[in-house]
Amino acid sequence: MSDTTRLVVVCGLPGAGKSTVAAAVADRLDAAIVRTDVVRKELFPDPSYTDEESRRTYEAVFDRAGDRLAGGDSVVLDGTFRRAARRQEARDLAERRGAELQLVRVRCDEQTAKARIRSRADDPSDADVDVYDLLREEFEPVDDSVVVDNSGDLDATLARVRTLF
Repeated sequence: MSDTTRLVVVCGLPGAGKSTVAAAVADRLDAAIVRTDVVRKELFPDPSYTDEESRRTYEAVFDRAGDRLAGGDSVVLDGTFRRAARRQEARDLAERRGAELQLVRVRCDEQTAKARIRSRADDPSDADVDVYDLLREEFEPVDDSVVVDNSGDLDATLARVRTLF
């Protein structure tokens, strides 16, 4: 491990396993996790997922991450980050705070992702299969990320995270 302050953006579709990967990365880096699903529920206990809610959610996520980065802590952001503009905001934040940015795209085959979504219990995410389908269509390409394929078993996913971090 290095002493470099990092901002790691873990992005991908619902059910891909972002939170699993984010937790493993945070553990490896001794970093804080800021999860968009959790922040959204704090701000909007009964969210309607409007553009305004999303804007305010990501604004709060970046504020929290910025505060941690300013204190010298590494941060892992866990969210879909389906828009390139949101990922650019993360780049800009990392640059302003002198942190190293790393984008991690979590992928998973559709059948596995949808099965995970259907079996969720006690999870802050409200995404269902319909949301998965919508976001799959809207997800903008991620050009400069590393990829973690989380279609297989947990051991393979964690081995990939260990390789990367």
